[in-house]
Amino acid sequence: MADCSRSLFLCDNGSPMRFYVRPGRAKLRLAPLVLAGGGRLCRVQEPGAVLLAQPGEAAPGGAVSTDYVTECVRRNERLPLEPFRLPAAPAAAAAPRGRSAFSAAEDAALVRAVRERGEERARGRALWQELERAGLMRHSWQAMRDRYLRHLQRKGLFEAANREFETMESRNDASEISGELPTKERISPGETASGLKTVLQESAGPDTRLQMEEQPTSTCSSPSTVADAVKTMQCLMEKSSMDLLTITQAFLKNSGDVEATLHFLQTGRRQDGYPVWSREDDLELQKDDESVRNKLIAKFGAENVAKRIAFRKS
Repeated sequence: MADCSRSLFLCDNGSPMRFYVRPGRAKLRLAPLVLAGGGRLCRVQEPGAVLLAQPGEAAPGGAVSTDYVTECVRRNERLPLEPFRLPAAPAAAAAPRGRSAFSAAEDAALVRAVRERGEERARGRALWQELERAGLMRHSWQAMRDRYLRHLQRKGLFEAANREFETMESRNDASEISGELPTKERISPGETASGLKTVLQESAGPDTRLQMEEQPTSTCSSPSTVADAVKTMQCLMEKSSMDLLTITQAFLKNSGDVEATLHFLQTGRRQDGYPVWSREDDLELQKDDESVRNKLIAKFGAENVAKRIAFRKS
């Protein structure tokens, strides 16, 4: 698609249009389009924000098709919302809320929401009822609370991000990712980075915790300790204005290379011109097959394949 106008998603009064789309492949695909057009993405569904859903997806009344964004960009014109409204999900389909399985993207969204709002609120009702009202996902607040307390509380953001990476990636991700990665999402890096620090501190010893408190945060470097990881992630958040989950996934895709991760976050592509790693590529890498290995070397280069092997072992 041609470059769109920076004012494409600005309202008549000059304020940016706000959109909410559930975590997943659609969000990765739409985020750079919305942001490039001057719009904003909400991390939770806020009053007045346009709720985007994919055609065919069970969506609440008032939801707008994701085709709205792509069509506006294609025409380079802000179109009316009404022609893109989706029919509300029938009541029968909405009845078994909370009984369906949680996806990896929803798990990651739950972890992120709790980290941002305070772990101490997780055992009460108010937080989960707030997330239900915000339309974070299709599950009831009771189901979200049960899922988090029983399965996610002790796993932390890294595991949730890794699960989302493994589940969401497909064979086409490596070639499509340059058009799917958000370029700038306005967040508070310091707030979200504290969630990472909490997760890592819980598994660190006393000496490492002390070191974490003393580490400077002015430069990005490859992490070799828990303290380095905190510093690195916080630095990447400040330099890219991305949320912690997005950075963690980019870090996984780029085999833990900090410089490559930062370039990828800022541009949507690798500096050396090679694609980023997908889950399918990792599965191929595990095969003891010389022809498969040679295909990966042709795709990523021998040095990147060697780095990926070392990264996965670490």
